[in-house]
Amino acid sequence: MDQNLMFDPEIVRNFDRLTHANAARLTGGLSPAALGLAWADWAFHLMTSPGKQAALVTEAVQCAAKAAVLPGDGSTALPWPMSLPGSLHRGEPGKPPALPAPTDRRFSGSGWQQWPYNAIYRGFLAWEHWWQSATTGLHGVEPHHEAVVSFMARQITDMFSPSNALALNPELLAQTAGELGLNLARGAQNAATDIAAGITGSQPAGDGPRVGRELAVTPGKVIARNPLMELIQYSPATPDVHAQPVLIVPAWIMKYYILDLSTQNSLVRFLVERGHTVFMISWKNPGEAERDRGMADYLELGVFTALKAVEAVVPGQPVHTVGYCLGGTLLMIAASEIARHDTARIASMTLFAAQADFTEAGELTLFIDEAQVALLEDMMWAHGYLDAKQMAGAFQMLRSNDLIWSRMVHAYLQGEHDHPNDLMAWNADTTRMPYRMHSEYLRQLFLRNDLAEGRYRVHDEPVALNDLRCPLYVVGTETDHVAPWRSVFKLHLLADSPLRFILTTGGHNAGIVSEPGHPRRSYKVHERQFGDAYIDPDQWLLLAQKHEGSWWLDWADWLGARSGERVAPPRLGADGHPLLGDAPGSYVLER
Repeated sequence: MDQNLMFDPEIVRNFDRLTHANAARLTGGLSPAALGLAWADWAFHLMTSPGKQAALVTEAVQCAAKAAVLPGDGSTALPWPMSLPGSLHRGEPGKPPALPAPTDRRFSGSGWQQWPYNAIYRGFLAWEHWWQSATTGLHGVEPHHEAVVSFMARQITDMFSPSNALALNPELLAQTAGELGLNLARGAQNAATDIAAGITGSQPAGDGPRVGRELAVTPGKVIARNPLMELIQYSPATPDVHAQPVLIVPAWIMKYYILDLSTQNSLVRFLVERGHTVFMISWKNPGEAERDRGMADYLELGVFTALKAVEAVVPGQPVHTVGYCLGGTLLMIAASEIARHDTARIASMTLFAAQADFTEAGELTLFIDEAQVALLEDMMWAHGYLDAKQMAGAFQMLRSNDLIWSRMVHAYLQGEHDHPNDLMAWNADTTRMPYRMHSEYLRQLFLRNDLAEGRYRVHDEPVALNDLRCPLYVVGTETDHVAPWRSVFKLHLLADSPLRFILTTGGHNAGIVSEPGHPRRSYKVHERQFGDAYIDPDQWLLLAQKHEGSWWLDWADWLGARSGERVAPPRLGADGHPLLGDAPGSYVLER
């Protein structure tokens, strides 16, 4: 073949990448191929399952009957021979069972109990349940495809909830009548403000707490800086401190100050006031210039560099390490590599909602398959990073009722303007992900599960979590959609160290920010000693002791008992680590 007629493979690949990246803008970063394959798999098996089709037709008729009510008193128009499972309560014979689940607050108001609104919401719940039945339980559908189809069906039904429509929501109608439509005028103004903020990528001036003023205000100094992170050493708050220091590794998908929010709920301040010398990594918000930063860079320029700086400030002492979310996963990798050569450098490891085994990583895995990762890679290749809005959209879809539709109703139909609290302000202060790092993270950890299966390599050596010898303190949260607690619990299978496992109320963020005095907080705890036989999560729940209040106090006792004697505080910085500025530093302010 004439060589002049052959295409350069790199040119071909780049052309395809650009095509896919442009397509991703139209799909919000979701892979049409991944969604199409899932729906095709489900549709084919449904078409070839006449028994399932007949069952769905029968259920549709029964759901329509169960949703029927007589005007006025809410009594049933038809007999109720059976009740609905799933998201609907099981009812008693002769009573309508189509009631919201205990966690579903959309139809809890008294207006929904009057006709015709009781018929409307019961009909919706029946329709919602029918789609749940239709998209699950088909023999032969690939499990991942079933999960994707069921999830997408739930997004669609959530969108059409009568609670989202002014004409169908009795509470909205009553408010609009009472305010003569002023709520809708305020809602229009809120919508215009949000659209403008979306275009400019900024928040209105003075709207909510600010970093360095109301947030991230624990005193300290930046003692190290490189192209990927700043290291903050916090000033002592007690006349003497524990001899062994604490190094915190936050996730680079978030700003570090979720652990140093307001004065009353700052985990950093909590530790400092209990006599710990605390160091915190603050990651740079990457742009296109950092596109080729990979997982190895986050290890070398991040954890390993920070650990050396801590050891320079507090020489001769092992370090207590803390990792949150992705930072916890990175910390596990780093600590396992260190343990191969020196088991004494790490005094303990505490992990907040951090996973090592990603086979059951919750609903985020719906967005992780070969087609989806390939599209994300092409989209990141075009920009050099994964945009924060793309990640935020994926997280919001996991809880669309609470994070999308209810907020839209609140802001645009009720006309209410939320004044951001500290956690809301932090959540809006998003970061980006470098192209190479995120690609490696998704492929090696999510798709291939290399860390849990012993294939992840550091310095060309495989790392294994069972090389760890330090005690472990591991926190999972009950309603975590990002790192489900049963997935976090799998560290029991991978590490041989003593392990104290905490299961706390709350979700991925609110469960960790659980300061003493926080209302309605509780946790369960059970500790595995070295040599104990494995117990599964269900057995653990039976053995665990429940405590009211904050798990921070339990951790403080656990950490303090292992942090050595009290000594004079070390000076801020060290030889070779001059003070570079005040906390919170400059990287956390980058947009």
